[in-house]
Amino acid sequence: MIDNVKIGKQISLLRTSKGLTQAELGERLGVTFQAVSKWERGETLPDISILPSLADILETTIDSILCGGTNNISFKGKIQVSNMIDGINCLKQMGEKLGENNIIYRYAIDGINKGMNTDIEPAFTDDYIFEVFVAEAIIQNVINGMYVDITDIKRNFKHEHFRNIVLNYVKKYNII
Repeated sequence: MIDNVKIGKQISLLRTSKGLTQAELGERLGVTFQAVSKWERGETLPDISILPSLADILETTIDSILCGGTNNISFKGKIQVSNMIDGINCLKQMGEKLGENNIIYRYAIDGINKGMNTDIEPAFTDDYIFEVFVAEAIIQNVINGMYVDITDIKRNFKHEHFRNIVLNYVKKYNII
């Protein structure tokens, strides 16, 4: 059930946490500060066409706004960082076991390279690049509704940069 007051309070909370005034938020969305004020008082709701931009500006999800900040997420399952690492390592092992010129290995690698517009093979010998692919694997799972424990992320990433990127996605998708 939609609760205008609860939604309004959530918008207000998120807006103020970002240090935005009602006028600044309205300007970024192309609406008046009065419209933002009415949302926050629960008198009206943002137009559905504005919700994606509103969620983006407030660094949250549409679901979080419409649920008034209550975590109503049901996850499709749980992933572990170690499994993502093992998965990338399996690709490396495929090349070692089948041979780097084997058609099965080449099609797998070429498909990944084409789909991601990059080259995965340098990740097999460079830890930094390897973590790029591990982070991407986790992010794709999180976007698709999987749960990952933040302590697992903090424990398994060597590079703070990638750890923070993954944690930001986890936060964005209301997993913490």
